[in-house]
Amino acid sequence: MLYWLLYQKLFPYFRLFRIFRYLTFRTVFASLTALLIGLLIGPYVIERLREFQIGQYIREEGPQSHQKKSGTPTMGGVLICISILVPTLLWSDLSNPFVWIVMLSTLAFGAIGFADDYIKVVHRRNLGLTAREKLGLQLLASCGVAIALLRLQAHGNYSTRLMFPFLKRFRPDMVWDWIGHVPHMHWLAYLPFVVFVMLVIAFSSNAVNLTDGLDGLAIGCTIVAAGALTMLTYVSGHVVFSDYLELQRMPMVSELTVFCGAMVGASIGFLWYNAHPAEIFMGDVGSLALGGAIGTVAVAIKQELLLPFIGGVFIMEAVSVMLQVGSYKLRNGKRIFKMAPLHHHFELMGWSESKVIARFWILALIFALLALTTLKLR
Repeated sequence: MLYWLLYQKLFPYFRLFRIFRYLTFRTVFASLTALLIGLLIGPYVIERLREFQIGQYIREEGPQSHQKKSGTPTMGGVLICISILVPTLLWSDLSNPFVWIVMLSTLAFGAIGFADDYIKVVHRRNLGLTAREKLGLQLLASCGVAIALLRLQAHGNYSTRLMFPFLKRFRPDMVWDWIGHVPHMHWLAYLPFVVFVMLVIAFSSNAVNLTDGLDGLAIGCTIVAAGALTMLTYVSGHVVFSDYLELQRMPMVSELTVFCGAMVGASIGFLWYNAHPAEIFMGDVGSLALGGAIGTVAVAIKQELLLPFIGGVFIMEAVSVMLQVGSYKLRNGKRIFKMAPLHHHFELMGWSESKVIARFWILALIFALLALTTLKLR
């Protein structure tokens, strides 16, 4: 909005406004705007949530030390979504379709989380949407992202080829053209890409959701992941850097740098109130929205295979749950971990909550740095 007004409309008359054309300038200000929004309206949101008695319900089978957190205002993801979307609307080029895809994806996953949290509040228990309902809605939203990207590919603005870490030349196409030549079966050519995108984004959303179990844990790891994505989106759209790193240059995705910058600022602003001991929890609104945003950005910039590095802690947490459930069902009730997700396992080993959080943040930073080093080691 400000980009449209100050640069596209007023720049011919006021040459000073040329600074708004620079992506780095707008990214920094989007991040600062998101941070200020989070800090300024945070107390108001917390107070309103308390007023409406929207508190967290702690599962009984969880660590006993967490029971004292019961009643802490939840659904703080509303604050996160506002802090991300408003700066993006202000500082990005709204004619860019990638910006709208990512914003709508964030809203869609946030809405799924809102429905889940709302049901928990109404029924006053730690059960919202069923697992099947939640996953179905996540896959539906992810399918919408995949279809939108295919539309962009049809106009030459997106590529469905995968980029593999460490491999420069190996770029298989997820759209199988050979199937398209079969009569009445051309739609099957797009199915592998659609399924792949659905799985990546839904898995990212659930991974962040599972990590959100300790004060500041998920949002701190999100800051690191969003910071890595900010760098990746910038180099993917930059003519010099993308050529030097031998990346597939996609000029239009560079505008997502503004969105990622806003996500960093919004996450820092939320961490101010979510740090241990938390004054507010993000709830499923925030965790699903952030996970959906991270997955959608990764798919848009063709770095979905770097997600195990970008969101390494999130992946660890999700895999620990999968292993625990699989072991319990296949090995007659035997468990691998004391409790899943993984952060609870370390708590039951005797680590304090603050130590688990700090060490997982360090791991998140190490994973993010590994993700960035793969750009050159190819």
